[in-house]
Amino acid sequence: MDGGGVRLYDTARRAVFPLEAGPVVTLYSCGITPYDSAHLGHTQVYLTFDILQRRLRDLGHETRCVRNVTDVDDDILRKARELGVHYLDLAAEEIARFDADMAALGLIPAFSEPRATSAIAEILTLIGSVLDSGHAYQAGGSVYFDVTTFERFGSLSHFDPPTMLAAAAEHGGNPDDPNKRHPLDFVLWQPSLPDEPSWESRWGPGRPGWHIECSALALRELGETLDVHGGGRDLVFPHHECERAQSESVTGRPFVRHWLHIGLVGLDGTKMSKSLGNLVFVGDLVKEWEPAAIRLALLDHHYRPDWEWTDEDMPRAAARMAAWRAVPPVTPEPGSDDPGLDLVRSHLDDDLDTPGALAALDAEVAAGRSAGAGAALLGVTL
Repeated sequence: MDGGGVRLYDTARRAVFPLEAGPVVTLYSCGITPYDSAHLGHTQVYLTFDILQRRLRDLGHETRCVRNVTDVDDDILRKARELGVHYLDLAAEEIARFDADMAALGLIPAFSEPRATSAIAEILTLIGSVLDSGHAYQAGGSVYFDVTTFERFGSLSHFDPPTMLAAAAEHGGNPDDPNKRHPLDFVLWQPSLPDEPSWESRWGPGRPGWHIECSALALRELGETLDVHGGGRDLVFPHHECERAQSESVTGRPFVRHWLHIGLVGLDGTKMSKSLGNLVFVGDLVKEWEPAAIRLALLDHHYRPDWEWTDEDMPRAAARMAAWRAVPPVTPEPGSDDPGLDLVRSHLDDDLDTPGALAALDAEVAAGRSAGAGAALLGVTL
């Protein structure tokens, strides 16, 4: 059994390929770091995985989508320190808010939502295996992955060395760390600061690096090779590049069959960013707009390119919803096809072309035919 004709762009191969999978499709979506509310950029990622799962289930597959929670890393510890609260209390508050937002939008519940702090034992074992395989070294109280030992490093992102160095610096990689053998080497284990959580290890007390957390969780929850793995485009490097390198250095098997990355959502000419504060939150939108209309507003943008959120997005989506609802639903004859549903399926199979699917349903409605079945596949109840 394959993906039933679903074709997706694969970041590593830089082209659209059929999704090849068995009866059970395993997916891993990099989840939130719960130190602030999830904004529309995050939501677009999880909605993309939701739409993919809906189409795969429509084809008869079982889907198992793991969405991790990074509840210990530099960002959450920094924010907890600023607020004067325990980092796990901060995480619990933001996880509850995130779960409420995703439930409001009707996302399929994750198969598993493991927290990084739940996998310390697996992380320690995995780091030990990376060291034993000769792909890591100890220096200055930390353990680093040696990128020079993994010859395919960089082949996921296809970045040249200067671009990798810039991306590593932007995302906390600290290329100037004097303990590193190579500027792109990355931390697997590090000493904790006095006010940070710490766990015992054979390399001294400390805490895990960011990348090793996802590898340990993915391997624990879904096995050595994932069918689909992804997240926002900004995770391609260093996060996913490093994940793949450390995982494959231990297992000797492909870590991911298909890499799925989602474009960044901007506001006022700049990518939505917690550091800049130019954010739109689901929790604020649902105070004024129906959740199904928020789904439509997001689905009107293809998942892959970057795009800009504007004040016109919600009114346009609400008007579309009203037009669809103005055509009474019909009960199809047993065994008959629904033209709108078939059109939606065709567009989703074409690299999750949700804007095309919405336009096809608009045409059905304009011709006096119900959009109900097609909308339902998109997670929208009319």
